[in-house]
Amino acid sequence: MSVSWNFQFCTITQSIKGEGILNRNQRHTRAEMEKIAVLVLVLGCCFCAADTNETGQNSESTSPCDMCSLTTIALNVGTLGEKVANMADKITFLETKLQNTDREVLELRSLIGGTPQVAFSAALRDSGSGDIGPFTTATPLKYKKIFSNYGDCYNPSTGIFTATVSGVYFFRFSMFNNLSPTPNSVVCLKKNNERLTSVWDVNGSDSNDMGSNAAVISLKVGDNVYVELQANRLVFDDAGNYNTFSGFLLFTM
Repeated sequence: MSVSWNFQFCTITQSIKGEGILNRNQRHTRAEMEKIAVLVLVLGCCFCAADTNETGQNSESTSPCDMCSLTTIALNVGTLGEKVANMADKITFLETKLQNTDREVLELRSLIGGTPQVAFSAALRDSGSGDIGPFTTATPLKYKKIFSNYGDCYNPSTGIFTATVSGVYFFRFSMFNNLSPTPNSVVCLKKNNERLTSVWDVNGSDSNDMGSNAAVISLKVGDNVYVELQANRLVFDDAGNYNTFSGFLLFTM
């Protein structure tokens, strides 16, 4: 009986241990399965002992406890342990993949999810050529040829950029003087009614002169920024798009 049980126990444990190098999760799972297998064997011994006491038969006689059935149960337990270990590996893989996905989502949110996209660029004329101005009063220039207008904050009908997000912005504009013998071009970048920067060309006998200027400013929601042609001044433009107005949000506040 002792030899038979030793053989059965070795068979059970070998079926559970399997082959190859096990990781920590698999060793833990299979150790639990070995405990279950030992418990099954102990219970089997108890049942066999009880049957022997009741029938008065010794250990060498035929017992109701079928050793073949017990071996089959043990092997099934070992197979179940293998499946549990494989499932544990898959769960670990899925958890790692989920963590990586969460990290990528957070990175995307930090790049685009939480930051409004505000940027525009436009040229003065969408067709034709010639001077624009002069006007008897200072007038915002209407840059009608739109290159980009993310956020729809720039209005080509008025030439005015209106902030929809409070933050720090960058603006740049360029000017091409008139082609008459005497230059007479003055434009200013304005925030609401405040003059920020200017470009002038009112002296000299040459023509085809250009200038540009820029500013980094803070805006609140509703603030307006525009390029203003001064009274009795003029600028020239054609398909070359010399006069431009651009801006974009640097960061929110």
